[in-house]
Amino acid sequence: MRVLVTGAYGFIGSHIVAALVTAGHDVTCAVRGARLDTRFPGLKAVACDMARDTTPAAWLPRLEDVDAVVNCAGILRERAADSFEAVHVQAPQALYLACVKAGVRRVVQISALGNVRDGAFIASKHRGDEQLLSLPLIATILRPSVVYSARGSYGGTSLLRAMAALPWLTVVPRAALRPCIQPMAAEDVGLAVVAALEDPPQESETLELVGPRAMGLDDYLQCWRRWLGLPMAKIWAVPTACVKVISRLGEWLGVGPLGSTMQGMLERGNLGRPDALEHLHTRLNLTPRTLEHALAEAPSHVQDRWHARLYFALPLLRVSVALLWLGSGVVGWLLPPEAVADAAPNGLPSAATALMLARGTATLDLLLGALCLLRWRSGWVLAGMLLMLIGYTIGIGTLWPAHWLDPFGGLLKNLPLMAALIVLMAIEEKR
Repeated sequence: MRVLVTGAYGFIGSHIVAALVTAGHDVTCAVRGARLDTRFPGLKAVACDMARDTTPAAWLPRLEDVDAVVNCAGILRERAADSFEAVHVQAPQALYLACVKAGVRRVVQISALGNVRDGAFIASKHRGDEQLLSLPLIATILRPSVVYSARGSYGGTSLLRAMAALPWLTVVPRAALRPCIQPMAAEDVGLAVVAALEDPPQESETLELVGPRAMGLDDYLQCWRRWLGLPMAKIWAVPTACVKVISRLGEWLGVGPLGSTMQGMLERGNLGRPDALEHLHTRLNLTPRTLEHALAEAPSHVQDRWHARLYFALPLLRVSVALLWLGSGVVGWLLPPEAVADAAPNGLPSAATALMLARGTATLDLLLGALCLLRWRSGWVLAGMLLMLIGYTIGIGTLWPAHWLDPFGGLLKNLPLMAALIVLMAIEEKR
């Protein structure tokens, strides 16, 4: 079967692509920019943009020789043109209308389990589901609870791993101490998609993808803690009021998975109907694994502990580097001309040249520090910081070698700073 998969390189999408390839299907990845992912050598990729491809005409050329479509595309936060309405409703609707015109009748949509009151993310997903069900297609809508994998993580799953790896204490919202999630392995989600395509229903259907055991978040995190090889930790139940404040802060910052959607899902619960598991087994012949079973099949390694522990540490490193550059820029502008002239090495031709260099580098420091905080083209910004630091070190160390012996380590401190920037550049890629 020739299958077009949107969002193919995402956390859930990549597991679905792997399951389809394992089952012997011919997969085409519809991704932004048509970039080829080396994780899937030999697969075809076509360009798409769920924020802009909101007409059937944009999708029709991509459906040539396609037998089925799997839509895994989704965003947890709105950003610029990536709105919930465009990505979860308008673009999928255009894709499905194009399927009707092209005669592609089999569609699988990865939606989300939850209540529309949980936030705009869930509400938009469910609006997209309703529009799909109204079309003359054979559609299977899959609504998973929390999706995890022992072989990798992204977004909310990375956050939960990091919470599990906190030293001494496991922080849990008080409302999430009761059974509120039914975690589902991403590999089992892939199997569900394969089964839905190979055994299509008589008419469109909606299935809830849930694991076999309802868990509280504390139990879930302790399972991950055991998997990471860490001793059990005490549970710190955070009051709901505090969780709401933190969630609003996450929404305001606009980064990371923590926000109103996650808060609402944990407060109201993210559980399937009582007959959801039986329906999965009857319809798809699928029996999802328990979290303990899935983790036992893939023992952790030291790199997993590194990733979990660095989740909270790396943002602190990034912010501290950005503040250092901003502080350097402020000091460079506040220094009076006389102080700049007194501090300049003898190799410079004039005090005016020294002042111009000081103000110019201070301006560049301010610009790079601000861009680092805003995470604008992070790779380029961090590379610029590293080049500036190397330039400072070589220039000052050559023109004024006495600074190598500065009792406060003025130049020597640049060496660990270079290492910190190299680390940030190395882990900049998020997927």
